[in-house]
Amino acid sequence: MLFEPGTDYQVVDLEVVDPGPGEVLVEMAYAGLCHSDEHLRHANPGGQFPIVGGHEGSAVVRAVGPGVTRVAPGDHVVTSFLPACGHCRYCATGRSSICDAGATIATGRLPTGTLPFRLDDGRELGGFCMVGAFARHTVLHEFSCVRIEPHVPLDTAALLACSVPTGWGSSVYAGGVRPGDTVVVIGLGGVGVNAVQGAAHAGALHVIGVDPVEMKRGFAETVGATHTVADAKEAAGLARELSRGTGADVVVVTVGKMSADVHAAASRCVGKGGTLVLTALADRPSDGMVTLNGQVTTAFQQRVQGTLFGNCNPFTDIPRLLRMHEEGRLELDRLVTRRYSLDELTQGYRDQAAGETVRGLLVHQA
Repeated sequence: MLFEPGTDYQVVDLEVVDPGPGEVLVEMAYAGLCHSDEHLRHANPGGQFPIVGGHEGSAVVRAVGPGVTRVAPGDHVVTSFLPACGHCRYCATGRSSICDAGATIATGRLPTGTLPFRLDDGRELGGFCMVGAFARHTVLHEFSCVRIEPHVPLDTAALLACSVPTGWGSSVYAGGVRPGDTVVVIGLGGVGVNAVQGAAHAGALHVIGVDPVEMKRGFAETVGATHTVADAKEAAGLARELSRGTGADVVVVTVGKMSADVHAAASRCVGKGGTLVLTALADRPSDGMVTLNGQVTTAFQQRVQGTLFGNCNPFTDIPRLLRMHEEGRLELDRLVTRRYSLDELTQGYRDQAAGETVRGLLVHQA
């Protein structure tokens, strides 16, 4: 957990509350080391500290509160860091990634008002994105529990909680990649390589992966990238060449830290009528301020599209992507570069910052 911003994660003993109405007690099995939790370590806009980190994970249901209908004790689940109620305006119109029930994900307070953890001094606290996947046990709302079949390996399933749908959907849903398109993916970490997979599945003719780390470029080439380069300037030139002068149809930004410079470089890759998809986040809102050239955007009919969770619906797309994996159409197993114990969590993020992992995985199970 984090006691305050700018510090490392600490391992402490916490009391976990009993699940109330609509709530579910789970035992976490695995948690992905997502860069969003590294953002949390630096700041939590609109949220609070202390807080338990982790939002990408898989778990086994141990108990349920009154009225729970979506899962039962013994079920295997993938955590959804964006709860989906199924009834609000956004869920009802196919936009469950911005469900109203997610209003308190920065504080970790569940839709029922519950904070699931207590410190020994009596302070109550929540889990990041209403999950807290770095804890061995946590309480979720049933809106955040996606049941999966028990034969699915829980380590594989954990990646479906964030990185895989976020990247895949950034290309397929938010970017609207079509057959024959030229696509640029900037940042080839855990989200970016899945944006590459999504673009390839959607029929892109050219998929240009951009990352300064050679290992990540090489890995992207094994999951669908037709070309890889070290920086966005080179990608812009290559996109124009491959598209015979028009530029990229879709550019997906999945770098670890969003900035004005990243946005400017990505914008130069976008061709006429193209779409720039912003998936990356900054440590703080002010760091993510960008300048949009309205003249170019208007004259070239370009679109800037923000996306959360790749515009995916957790209750339909997580099972869909798992089925694609089972049929050999989606790579999941090789996405995990290294596994870490809870005591090695800080080292895992150091390895991520050094560009040594595509995805690190925290192992809760003995």
